[in-house]
Amino acid sequence: MKVMVLGADGYLGWPLALRMVAHGHEVSAADNFYTRKAVEEVGSWSAIPIPSMEERVKLVKEVFGADLVFKEGDLRDYSFISKFLEEQKPDAIIDFAEQRSAPYSQIDIDHAVFTMENNVIGTMNLLYAMKEHVPSAHLLKMGTLGEYGTPNVDIAEGHFEVEYHGRKDRLPFPRQAGSWYHWSKVHDSNNISFAVKIWGLTATDVHQGPVYGTRTDDMRDELLRTRFDFDEVWGTVLNRYCVEAVAGLPLTPYGEGGQTRGFISLEDSITALALLLEKPPEQGTMRVVNQYAESKSVMELAQMVKEAGDRLGLDVQIRPVPDPRVEAQRHYYNVERHVLPALGFYPKHNVRDEIPAMLTDLMKYRDRLVEKREAILLAGSKAGVEWRKTSSLLPRKAAARGFTQRSTT
Repeated sequence: MKVMVLGADGYLGWPLALRMVAHGHEVSAADNFYTRKAVEEVGSWSAIPIPSMEERVKLVKEVFGADLVFKEGDLRDYSFISKFLEEQKPDAIIDFAEQRSAPYSQIDIDHAVFTMENNVIGTMNLLYAMKEHVPSAHLLKMGTLGEYGTPNVDIAEGHFEVEYHGRKDRLPFPRQAGSWYHWSKVHDSNNISFAVKIWGLTATDVHQGPVYGTRTDDMRDELLRTRFDFDEVWGTVLNRYCVEAVAGLPLTPYGEGGQTRGFISLEDSITALALLLEKPPEQGTMRVVNQYAESKSVMELAQMVKEAGDRLGLDVQIRPVPDPRVEAQRHYYNVERHVLPALGFYPKHNVRDEIPAMLTDLMKYRDRLVEKREAILLAGSKAGVEWRKTSSLLPRKAAARGFTQRSTT
């Protein structure tokens, strides 16, 4: 199978590209390296050093004996994605090429607009390019469980049966996104659904929970590791806790810490995504997949990191901070999963067992983490204030209006 990975330089994009290569597929890839630039500009870097894409491509050849075709480009440039699809003619396309941070999208008008433009327009360009050049290709789009919010009912897998005023129908499950980033993902889901309906495209829309972990089984060389972000803008909650523990900082759950989400390990995430690619839906249909392994509150995660850290001699403390988000401190949370179990996928990893391995991996980079410890709580730091005043990554200068959200997804 010919597979194209868009956003191949990212936390998920790189390991999925490796998995596809390891499974013997012909892989092409693209990225515009925006995340590298944005993380650097907020005063941070990947906890695990990552080489250039040129070096990565050479390593893939050395380790796997396979060629990885890479091009630098931006999905907002229709001519780029149109030409790349025309050249490669992929059977499957993985779209991870989006601005992926909820707190980044909430900084101010510039960051909110950029998030919408980058994510929604990029997806629209991809859909039109698919229609023009590869209408039979399978699109696997990375969404988020955050599209659903935290309703006080079970969350259906995409659609559910509803009865209202005596009439019944099957409708998309309501979206209650909690940030501009999450709303951009909702718009993506709607646009993909419409493209499938009017053009007969084939798509899998994956609603995935927060991912944690430092490695996958395909990272046979230290230099094949994926990036690992931990700052307040780009780091997910469990990954950030692990870095706080290693860097000698207190763990910082928000408010009461009862906010609950569905988590999945990096290895399990990549295994599930590869399975979805290798077992596509029926041609001309859209498949919605809820993907996570276990539900945990942010306080439960903090307690697990403390216990594991204490066993490793790290003397971990927990110090809750005021919750900067508008959200319920405690809530019902149950997400239905049917598609992946039907395909034979069952997670093999859990949070409690993976945390010690994550801490052990990160302890090798302790000096690197301590050097950037200010970035972990960027919103209140001098570096964060200066970045918001001078950010040069956006079309317009961002005003210093402050963060209104921090990310668990």
